[in-house]
Amino acid sequence: MSEAKGRSVLRRMPAGVWVLGFVSLFMDISSEMIHSLLPLFMTDVLGAGAVAVGLVEGGAEAAALIVKIFSGVLSDWFGQRKALALFGYGLSALTKPFFALAPGLGLVFAARIADRIGKGLRGAPRDALVADLAPADMRGAAFGLRQALDTVGAFLGPLLAMALMLHTRDNFRAVFWAAAIPAIVCVALLGFGLREPQREAGRGRVNPIRRENLRRLGGAYWWVVVVGGIFALARFSEAFLVLRARQTGVAIAFVPLVMAAMSVVYSATAFPFGHLADRIDRRLLLGLGLVLLVAADIALTLAHHWGLVLAGLALWGLHMGATQGLLAAMVADSAPAELRGTGFGFFNLVQGIVTLLASVLAGALWQKLGPPATFAAGAVFSALALAALAARPQAGP
Repeated sequence: MSEAKGRSVLRRMPAGVWVLGFVSLFMDISSEMIHSLLPLFMTDVLGAGAVAVGLVEGGAEAAALIVKIFSGVLSDWFGQRKALALFGYGLSALTKPFFALAPGLGLVFAARIADRIGKGLRGAPRDALVADLAPADMRGAAFGLRQALDTVGAFLGPLLAMALMLHTRDNFRAVFWAAAIPAIVCVALLGFGLREPQREAGRGRVNPIRRENLRRLGGAYWWVVVVGGIFALARFSEAFLVLRARQTGVAIAFVPLVMAAMSVVYSATAFPFGHLADRIDRRLLLGLGLVLLVAADIALTLAHHWGLVLAGLALWGLHMGATQGLLAAMVADSAPAELRGTGFGFFNLVQGIVTLLASVLAGALWQKLGPPATFAAGAVFSALALAALAARPQAGP
C-alpha cells in the first residue's frame, strides 16, 4: 500500500469509525494495565498454578465471546447497536476496582468474568456498527483502523503498568486502581461522541434466529466460522506469552513490555493489512497470517532467552495484524446487512467455546509437559487451520 493511498483512505474514513477506534483505544489501555500483570498477580501474589491461570483466562474469554451471540441478535432485532455497546463498555469499566480489592482467586475470577461479559456485550454491536458505517470498498481498512487504534491502547497499557510498577515498587493493586481512569474516559467518549446510523427506510424488524433467516447466512459465512474456530484453537490466551517471558528470566516490572512489544507490531500492521485485504484474495492473506503464527509458535517453543521470546512476540503481533481485522471483514462481507450482529455473534460463539478449550489445554500442557509443549501444540493447530483454508477453492475480497 502506498503512503499516499493510505492517507487518502484515512481521510475518507467515516468519523464514527474513528470514534469507535478511540473508544477501543481507551478501554484497551485500561484492560491491558490489568491483564499484562494479572497472570503474575495470580501466581506470585495469590499462589495460583498454571492450570488455574488457564481456567481463569479461558473461562473469561469464553464468557465474553459466548455473550456476543445474544448482543448481536439483540442489536439486529432492535436496531440499536450503540446502546448495547455502551452498556458493555460501562460494565467493563465498573469491574476495574474489584481487581485491586481481590483478596483471593475467587474475586479475581468473578471480576474477570464480569469484565469479559462486558466485552462480549459490546463486541458484536460494535463490529456491526463499523460495518454499517464503512463503505463496502473500505471495510477491510475500517476494521484494520479500529484494530490498530485498539492495539495502540494494548501497547500503552502495559507501558503505563510498567511505569507504575517501578514507581510503586511492584504494587499490583495500585496499578489496578489507576486502570479505572481510562475506562471512564472510554465510556464518556462513546456516550457523547458517536451518532448511530439510522435504520434504512422501509426496513422493519427482523427476527434473526428464525430458521429461514439463519439459512440466509449461507455457506460462505459458515466456512468463515469453521476456519475461524480452528484458528482460535491455535491461538490460546496471551497470558501464556506473559508467563513464557517470565519463565525465561524477564524481571517482573518489565514483563508488561512483553505485551507492549507484540502490540507495537500489531498496531503498526493492522491498518496496512486491512487496506490490503480490500484489494487481494483474502484467503491468501489469512494463509500468510497462519504461517506467521506457526513461526511464532516455533520461536516460543525453542526460546531459552528473552531475545528469542521477543522474536516470537513480534511474529505473533504480525499474525494478529494480518488476520484480526481480516476475519471481521470476512464475517461482515458474508452476512446480510440486517443479520450482521447475529453473524458476528455466532462467529464469536464458536470462538468462545474453542478459546476455552485451547486455554485449558495450554495450561495442562504447560503444567504436565512444560512450556515448549504448549507452543508446539499451537503450531500443530495452526497447520490444521492452514489445511482447512486450502480446502476452500476460492475466497475473494
